[in-house]
Parts: sequence; C-alpha cells; structure tokens
Amino acid sequence: MFVRSDRDHFDRVMKVAATPAPPLKTGDNQNIIHRSWFRCINELHLNPGEKPAPHVETADRLSQSCERIGDFLNVARAGIGQLFKQAPDVGYVLLTDADGVVVDSLGTDCWGDSLGEAGLLAGANWHETYAGTNGIGTCIHERTALTCHHDEHFFAGNISLSCDSAPLFDATGNFMGVLNVSALPTPTSHGNYSLAAYLTMFYSQVIEGASFMRHFRDCWILRLGTASELLEVCTDMMLALDRDGTIVGATSTALRQLGGDPSNSQPQHGNASSLADRHLSEVCSCTPDEVWNMMRTQSTSERHVLTTADGQILCASVVAPRTVARTGKPQSRATTRSDYSALNELAGDDQRMTHLLDHARRLVDKQVSIFVRGETGTGKEVLARACHLSSERAGKAFIAVNCAALPETLIESELFGYTAGTFTGGRGKGKKGLIQQADGGTLFLDEIGDMPLHLQTRLLRVLSEREVLPLGASTHVPVDLTVISASHRDLRKLILEGLFREDLFYRLCGATLFLPPLRDRQDRSHIISRLLEQESQKLGNCPHIADDAMELLMRYQWPGNVRELRNALRFALAITDGPSIHAEHLPFEIRFPGAAASGAGGSALLDAPQLWETHSPPLAETDANDPAVKLRACLRQNKWNITAAAAELGLCRSSVYRQMRRFGIVPPTHI
Repeated sequence: MFVRSDRDHFDRVMKVAATPAPPLKTGDNQNIIHRSWFRCINELHLNPGEKPAPHVETADRLSQSCERIGDFLNVARAGIGQLFKQAPDVGYVLLTDADGVVVDSLGTDCWGDSLGEAGLLAGANWHETYAGTNGIGTCIHERTALTCHHDEHFFAGNISLSCDSAPLFDATGNFMGVLNVSALPTPTSHGNYSLAAYLTMFYSQVIEGASFMRHFRDCWILRLGTASELLEVCTDMMLALDRDGTIVGATSTALRQLGGDPSNSQPQHGNASSLADRHLSEVCSCTPDEVWNMMRTQSTSERHVLTTADGQILCASVVAPRTVARTGKPQSRATTRSDYSALNELAGDDQRMTHLLDHARRLVDKQVSIFVRGETGTGKEVLARACHLSSERAGKAFIAVNCAALPETLIESELFGYTAGTFTGGRGKGKKGLIQQADGGTLFLDEIGDMPLHLQTRLLRVLSEREVLPLGASTHVPVDLTVISASHRDLRKLILEGLFREDLFYRLCGATLFLPPLRDRQDRSHIISRLLEQESQKLGNCPHIADDAMELLMRYQWPGNVRELRNALRFALAITDGPSIHAEHLPFEIRFPGAAASGAGGSALLDAPQLWETHSPPLAETDANDPAVKLRACLRQNKWNITAAAAELGLCRSSVYRQMRRFGIVPPTHI
C-alpha cells in the first residue's frame, strides 16, 4: 500500500510515461525527465511507487572504477574540491564513473546516517537500471547537463532529493562520468537551486579543460573566446595543434562551435572527425603562414583575432608546448624508456598492482607530482624508489624524507638548509638542505600529512616556483626535481580539520597511486619468494620454504604488511640451519595468530614460554644421553650464556636457540 503522496507520484509517472516523449530540444529539462520515465516503465520495467535501498557496489568494484579512470580522477577530484568550497551549503558533491558508481564524494556530515540511506556515499550505483530517473543515471543516458528536482525522480523513495548533474569527458572526447550536486534539505522550487546547477556545469567545463591541458601539454593549445580579457581563465573552448598547425584535439565546446552542425547545440563528444587532422586555416579565415606566426608567439598575453566559417569573431591566445616553454625551442619527444625492471619486480599476478604499476610507468617521466596512499608497511618508499629508478632521473639523487620522524625544531633546517652563521653550533660553511640535495633527481616526502602547517607554506612555494630559500639566505636557489609524497592518513580529512593546506594537496596529488594491503593481494607467494631471495643474498644461501611454512605465511593477515613479512623472513633465516624453512622456524605470532592477538605471545624467539612447554614433550632429566638433558646441563654450566654454550657444543647460536625451543628449555630470566 502507498501513502497518498506515493500514490499521487505513482499515478503521475504512469500517466506521463503512457505516451512517448517528443523529440528532445536544447535545454528542455522536462522533456528529458519525460523520456527517462518512459524508458524506466517500458524498457527497464521499474515500479515508480517503490522505495528501493541504494545499490552499493563491493569494495573491489569501487577500486576497479577508481583505477580505470585513475588519471582523469585526479583532475576531477580537484574540481569537486573547488566546487564544494564555492557552495558548501548547496549540497553534497558526487563524482561517478561512466557506469554511475560514486567514486568520490565531498560534503558535511550534518546529515549523518541519512547520507547512506540516500546513496550519497562512495560505492553507490546511480545508474537508471538501479535508481530509475535521477540526476546521475539520466545524465549518463542523455550525456547532457540536467536537473532532477524532488518528484522528477522516478522512485517515490528519492523525491526528497534535488540533483544537478553535468557529464564529464576526457581530452579525447570519451565519456568518463558525472559531476553531481545532491541535497536532502532542499528548497521547493527550481529557481532557488539555480546556483548549484550553474556551478555544476561550470566546474564540469573546468575539469574537462584541465584534463585537456594536461593531455595535450606537448602540443600548442589555442584558447578561444569572445572576450579578450577573459582568455586567461577560459578553458571551455580550446584546440590542440601539432607543430604544423594541424588540429589534433578539441574540447566539447570547440567541437560544438567549430566542427559540429551549427543547428545542433549538443556537443558531438567522442566524434571529432569534423576537426581532427584539419589544418587550422581550413577552420578559420587565416593563412598557414599566419597560423605559423601565431604559434611562434610564446607569450600567452598576446591576443589574436580569428573568424570562423560561419562568420563568428573569436579572440585567441596560444599556450606553447611544455618542451618549447621550458627551452625556448621545439624538441622532439623523448624516446620511450624500456627499463622498468625496478617497477616490474614489485608485483606478480595481482590485478590491482598490475594497474598501479602500469600507471606508474606512464607517470615516471611526466611533469606530474605523485602521491602514494597506503597502510603502514605496504612499501610506499619502495614504490617511490622504483619510480625513480625507472625514470630518466635514475642516475641522479633519490632523497627520502620522513616528515613524521624529523623533530619539528630541525625539519626546517633539514629540508631547506641554512647559510653560514645562521645557527650557533651549526656548520661553518652552512648546509645544503634535502630539497636542494634532490636537485636533478627525486624528492620523496614520506608521511607528508605530519608536516607542520608553517612548513607546508614554504614547501608550496618550492613546488610552485621550483626554487628554495635556505635559512639565513637572501637569494633563492633554483631546483629541478620530481616530487613523490606518501601518507597513510586521509589528507582530505586533514584539510577539513584545518591541519593540511588544500592548495598544497592539489600540488602534491597530480596523480594518486593506491597501494593495497598485503592481505588483499593475490600475489603474496611471489612477494614471499622475492623477499626471501633478497634477504638470503646477505647470507649466501637461499633456503626453500616448506609447504607447512608457506601455508602459514599465506594464511596470516599481515597487519604490518610487507614490512612485517620481511622481518618474519629475516627471523626464519636466522633460526634455520637446514635447506628448508619450516613452520617451526617462523615467529610465534604467525604460528599462533590467535594467541598473539590475545596477548599470549610476541615476535621474539623466547616469547610465551608457557606455550612452548605446553607443546613440548617433558624432559627426561635422568637420561644422561638425552640431548635435551645435555643441552640444559651445558646451558646451566655456562650460566645461560648462549654464545658460550654454542661454542662448547660446536654449534651456531641459532642452532642452540632452535634446540631450546624444540625441547622446551626456557632460561630462568624468561620464566
């Protein structure tokens, strides 16, 4: 049974959907809603009176979505941060992939549990198949900006929402997802919510423009607009040109204005055939020589005037390619590196790591700051070092800085250095800071979330200006470096708490790589074998891991991740004397995880003596030939000095420890 409002909504939807919607007209929001209702009833066979719970995808599915649009996602995240900052009281900002899965969200927590009930959190799927007519799902189908306000939603359970959405496209015209602003406590009319609609559309264009600029950074970018004074901030209408003036890319607005049917104001996304491979002189009234002279102008402040085929007059400015802007002359693209062995060794057949390393290989020689996110011990510094070794900077310095380990009183002088006489007791000639030491190479900032706020401001200048000012100095020193940062903390949460600068966040997070925890990886056996080989090289031999030990290693949850695994293998190598590592050679907490978790054991060999004695046969003190009796007697004679006992017995210390554990012999100091 429906309550009256639900029944009214049901009847209204069924009545409207009884007839097909007329042809879509530009800006006709009601027609878009009509088309969607008709689709939900006649194609998807949904019931408008229902109140279904949000369809939430699994964590693996959400992770796959984030990885699939990784590079674009980093640009879009910066956009939703700015959108929410502009209008925090308007609603909750959502970012979805092309299938309608929410991959990121930003808003206040004032709505509490109602956010999850409304499906406004990461992982919720808003495709029309699951949610009927709504801002996200309908935008996916129509590929145009729209508003879905209150009872324009198909399901009765969603009529408390008001949503404004805009499609997102990458630099090559591929549909990537939806930018959406949703609100629960909303006004009752469309007019009161027009600000959210405008901001959503505006920032979708900003995101597309930023993605376009990044993708075509090695090409000439032609910014176009009707107002000369606003060209510096206009990113919606742009063309990318090669060195000959041929068009190789265009934003959706440029396609609509220059390459599409003039009578059709809808963007021709994903189909740039009307502009691709055409010379600019064929699209605008200018000669090839004029195009070439315009491209030789490397100042973005100089303005040019172009006339389109339909007589429209546009102002234009040129942004030079990265290689030209840096050197003053065109350069051929660097040859593709093939030595990625340092990165290739980090994973086996784990799908998520395969995607991560593929992104890393593409990023190492780009002017993109990389942020590595992962739990403690997952190998963030190992990944950063592998990126450095796989880059063109491999022969230069790799400087790692643990921002959480440096004392706050020293971190400034350590990072930025100081000149002679700055400190009493300092070096007479001053000291070159870690940032300056990384010049030409890679600077790795570990646990960047723990950097004090006042130093974040100084670091921001280093990243933006590419120069450092040592303490006590009056002249800035230029530096050329790649920055990789890492943290196990949520920097977005720190931003909301006022503990981390938002502008620094966007400087550092040009691309984000998520390192999965060891317990979730499908290539654990590969990691175990690789780490064992590395640790064995120090000893000159590489024991085999027996099946019983491997079973325990594969079953253990590894709260300390790769770092804990490495320590466990070091322990096993120290204990074993034979050609194989067995279960008995592993640390206590791996053999008895339940006991370790309850506090009954630890990681040292002589932890938990009570459990050892419980699992060991009783000693035969009267049998003089019993090896346990002989070992105990030798230990007592040497006052439990393991080194002395080992020398007397002709054994190594690890063998003595192993036999003590085998026979349940516990030193008096451990009882």
